[in-house]
Amino acid sequence: MAGGFSVARYAPERSSWARLTARDSVVRRLDWPLLGSALALSFIGSLLVYSATRGRDSLTHGDPYYFLFRHALNTGIGFGLMIGTIWLGHRTLRGAVPILYGLSVVLVLAVLSPLGATVNGAHAWIIIGGGFSLQPSEFTKITIILGMAMLLAARVDAGDQLHPDHRTVAKALGVAAIPMGIVMLMPDLGSVMVMAVIVLGVLLASGASNRWVFGLLGAGALGAVSVWQLGLLDDYQIARFAAFANPALDPAGVGYNTNQARIAIGSGGLTGTGLFHGTQTTGQFVPEQQTDFVYTVAGEELGFVGAGLIIVLLGVVLWRACRIARETTELYGTIVAAGIIAWFAFQAFENIGMTLGIMPVAGLPLPFVSYGGSSMFAIWVAIGLLQSIKVQRPMSA
Repeated sequence: MAGGFSVARYAPERSSWARLTARDSVVRRLDWPLLGSALALSFIGSLLVYSATRGRDSLTHGDPYYFLFRHALNTGIGFGLMIGTIWLGHRTLRGAVPILYGLSVVLVLAVLSPLGATVNGAHAWIIIGGGFSLQPSEFTKITIILGMAMLLAARVDAGDQLHPDHRTVAKALGVAAIPMGIVMLMPDLGSVMVMAVIVLGVLLASGASNRWVFGLLGAGALGAVSVWQLGLLDDYQIARFAAFANPALDPAGVGYNTNQARIAIGSGGLTGTGLFHGTQTTGQFVPEQQTDFVYTVAGEELGFVGAGLIIVLLGVVLWRACRIARETTELYGTIVAAGIIAWFAFQAFENIGMTLGIMPVAGLPLPFVSYGGSSMFAIWVAIGLLQSIKVQRPMSA
């Protein structure tokens, strides 16, 4: 089967119920622990977003359910995109990668045009209207994974090579470098960090020579030092790193976010103050609490138990994704799954880490939990890709 799934493989005489419950049916072959964990995270996120925003009239325009409704709507749209991705299939999308990649590059370029808008210091958004906006860099993460996977796996899956050669790896890195360079100009350093981790994860899964991996790590370190020494970072980015290095530097200024975040999490104790009863949350002390710092709501109101549950659910998502990557019989599927694993793992670690003060503030949402349409849509498309890889795996695998 070239891509997607088809009911044509089922015998015509089977009833609808038989088709759904057959051993080889799409529904039964879905990874239900993966799907259940993702839905649970989105549900928890809706409660946390509602708690963080219900009393903020300046954000909700007087409607306490404003963000709750939109978070649920974003999740519903994302779920629909997941179903569409499974229906098309990762193999069908493989043939459309050049079109999808070109579209993503055009969108990130549009951000640098008059269509772009600045939010929280990053010129990374396109305002659509009606209160909706688009962050193209979120979708670029997907096209980088698909583009690199298509190149790195082409000759291996065809049986011509055991591992990608140096020329193929160089081409794959070029595919990643173009959108990363554009996103860096916005500047959206957080997204670039995620993309860099994705590239490393993809290369490791592809079986490319370790010289490329070590070379990229060295080049990344050298590039980071050069960017710092040449003063290419914006003032707000420098301030974030300074606050990370010394939290006491300016507790009422650049260090305010992280200090308030740690106070909120620390006040939760073992079981929390109770949902909707957090003093830091209701007092609106933590900025951007529905997006970047949503984990502080869990830490304060649900305590160590609730905040730990989020980490456990994220761990289940990563565990099932690792299992899908390991069990697929094609390198293309393995690389796609590995890129998604690297993306989810790093972004979750960075988001939770910055609320705890062990990572610098980078403006990255917590997967499934934080409010944000673009992030939610891209994440659920990624879940659809993982499910497609599992569904289209031969039953003998």
